[in-house]
Amino acid sequence: MKPIETTGKLPAGTADRQPAGASGRLRVIGITGGVGAGKSTVLDYLASLPGVRVEEADRIGHLVMEPGTKAFREIREHFGEEILDAEGRIARPVLSRLVFADREELSWLNGVIHPAVKDWFRQEIRREKEKGALRLFVIEAALLIEDHYEELCEELWYIYTEPEIRKERLRASRGYTDEKIEAIFRNQQTDEGFRAHCREVIDNSGSPGETLAQVRALLVKKGLWSERYEGKGDT
Repeated sequence: MKPIETTGKLPAGTADRQPAGASGRLRVIGITGGVGAGKSTVLDYLASLPGVRVEEADRIGHLVMEPGTKAFREIREHFGEEILDAEGRIARPVLSRLVFADREELSWLNGVIHPAVKDWFRQEIRREKEKGALRLFVIEAALLIEDHYEELCEELWYIYTEPEIRKERLRASRGYTDEKIEAIFRNQQTDEGFRAHCREVIDNSGSPGETLAQVRALLVKKGLWSERYEGKGDT
């Protein structure tokens, strides 16, 4: 990948551009990519900007299974009381073992969790629009395409990383074997599939600085960023 020079400054003539949120319209963008692509680099940067909220579907998946939720009740009724831990919450390790080798049970569970997560996002986006304080709401989900998040997002962004770099990261950070990595890759969306559904592609194969330079350029292109909005408190 050709190196991208970045000084943390915007191109000349763009510093005074107003973000879309200045007009009161909340923008919603979805971010996705394969395992090991390093999506957190982009998400952490976006979350550091004022007026931007970043939420990850995996965290919300935990939230919608908390006691008192519709998903909690359905899962308890389906699997029985043995699915609960000592505190009365769903024991995720137990749940994982029950569905790991049973495609039908996994499909049933996904049919409960995924719609609940999507409904949570829909409600939060509605609340943020009513409050009018944000200019950008970012949704990260591994299954952004499969679960049709284009229904909530005006566009999707794909974080691409060269496969060998992804493998190296997974070996180092998670201790995965090559066999496990290949199995995960086979079960995920292909590079061609990501590119076919996503409007923008960010190449995260290089340094963090190179990646963030691409992100800043995209935010400028979308009218979502100006120099005075860099960093918390610079409003």
